[in-house]
Amino acid sequence: MFSLGNREPLVTAPFAEKGTRGWMRAWEQPRFRWQLGLGLTLGIILAFGMPHYFAFIEARVGKVLADPLLPHLPARDMSWTTFTIIYLCILLALIHLGRRPGAFVRVLWAYCIMHLIRIGTLWFAPLDPPTGLVLLHDPIVDTLFYPTNPITKDLFFSGHTATIMLLALGVRSQWLQRLLLLATVAIGFLVLVQHAHYTYDVVAAPFFAALSFWLAGKVVRK
Repeated sequence: MFSLGNREPLVTAPFAEKGTRGWMRAWEQPRFRWQLGLGLTLGIILAFGMPHYFAFIEARVGKVLADPLLPHLPARDMSWTTFTIIYLCILLALIHLGRRPGAFVRVLWAYCIMHLIRIGTLWFAPLDPPTGLVLLHDPIVDTLFYPTNPITKDLFFSGHTATIMLLALGVRSQWLQRLLLLATVAIGFLVLVQHAHYTYDVVAAPFFAALSFWLAGKVVRK
C-alpha cells in the first residue's frame, strides 16, 4: 500500500526525476499538468470552503467522550511548541518535495483526499471538545481564516497529526522520514496535553493519513 523503507518509487518515470529537469520533463506530460492543476484547484477550494464547513460543525451539539488518557494529563497551552514543530516540518518537507514533481503531486492529492475524508468523519461523528480544553492557537490559520471564531469541534480525526504523518509517507529521504515520524508522535502528544483532541482522534490519524496516501497513489498512477 505504501512504503516507509523508500524501496518503492512514488511514481513512474518521467515523474520520478528530480530538480528542474524533473519538473520540465513532468510538465511536458499532459497527464501531469492535469493532475497538478486539478490538485491545486481542489486544494484552493478546500482552503476557502473548510472554514464554512467548520462553522457548521461548530454550531452542532456533539457528544463528550470518556477518554482513557486525558484525565491523567494536565491541560497546558502548547500552541507555540505545537505549531513551531508543524511549520518547520512542513517547510522541510516542501523543500524536499519541491525537487520531486511526482512526489509533490502525490502528497498534494493525498492532502486533499485526507480533508475530503475528514469532512465525512466530522459529519458522522459530532463531538464536543474534551473536558479541560485549552484553545489551540494557530498563528497563521487563525489569523487568515478564524480571527474571531475559534474552532474546537473539528475533532475526529486529528488533522495536525495526520498531516505530519502524511508528509512522512511522502518524502523519499530516510532521515527526514524518521524526523517526521518522531514529529507525528510529538504532535499527537502535544494536542492531547492541550486537551484539544481525544485520544481516539490522535490514534486514528495515522491510519487515515495512510489511506489518503494510498488513494492518492491510485490517482497519480491513473
